[in-house]
Amino acid sequence: MREDIIDSRQLLAFKTLAETGSFTLAAKQLNLTQSAVSHSIKALEEDLGCPLINRLGRKIHLTEAGDIFLAAADRIHRRMQRVRADLGALGRWGAGRLRIGAGPTACQYILPTVIREFRQTFPDCQLSISPNDAKELSEELRGNEIDLALTLNPVGQDDLESQTVFEDSLQFAVAPSHPWAGRKIAPPSEIDDQTFVTYSTRSLTFELIRRHFRSEGYSFTRVIELGSMEAIKELVKIGIGVGVIAPWVAQKEIAEGSIHLLAPNRKPLKRSWGVSYVRGRKLSLIEETFIGLCQSACDCLEQ
Repeated sequence: MREDIIDSRQLLAFKTLAETGSFTLAAKQLNLTQSAVSHSIKALEEDLGCPLINRLGRKIHLTEAGDIFLAAADRIHRRMQRVRADLGALGRWGAGRLRIGAGPTACQYILPTVIREFRQTFPDCQLSISPNDAKELSEELRGNEIDLALTLNPVGQDDLESQTVFEDSLQFAVAPSHPWAGRKIAPPSEIDDQTFVTYSTRSLTFELIRRHFRSEGYSFTRVIELGSMEAIKELVKIGIGVGVIAPWVAQKEIAEGSIHLLAPNRKPLKRSWGVSYVRGRKLSLIEETFIGLCQSACDCLEQ
């Protein structure tokens, strides 16, 4: 079975000849000589190994094979026209695509505001979102599955770069009934006795927390792992454990008094958030605008 690609010029010559029914008219429409059109059709028939037309004086009629090939040629031509139109649309203001990756917390608390503003600026842009943890998002960037990733700034990944959008600090979250509820700083002697409710142990946030507390001499081994910030807050509210969260994800709970925040210790536990992309890649106007909108949205967070 041959796998040769059909010459697009021969395909167009055949399609035009079939539609006009005349070598003379086909040549005129294609701005070619009649001999050139005839040569293209002959070469196409030889390539396909079957006759496509019957010549009846100055008129032509399609063979059965010609009818079949014309239907295929029409489909191919329409697809090529759509591709050309899609490529041409890239030059229009706001057209194109943007593939975003973000962690679950960013998807829930940051992206809704950003996307609303982005849609108002670029209503014709095709936007897709991949929710995933930071490590998986880094791989999606490398594999060209996404264009940008809103997540913690990558550390030790020289093939990626990031534009910082904001910094926050993590604090302990406890229920009003917890003995720490009236404190501003957690008592060091009681930290190892607590059960901590944290986000996925595979996440960059968990690694940051564990490194921080182990550097301070704490074991940080009694951990309940959850994949949802909402679930973490619910367990904290009913006193199951001590959460480790940023204030901006619990503004409602803090305001209503169902969660109390206190500093883990006198040394702040900070994180840096950014929009990451493959190093050295020139960002488009759409991508630069998205990063700016992320920065604006994060300026409003209580960090």
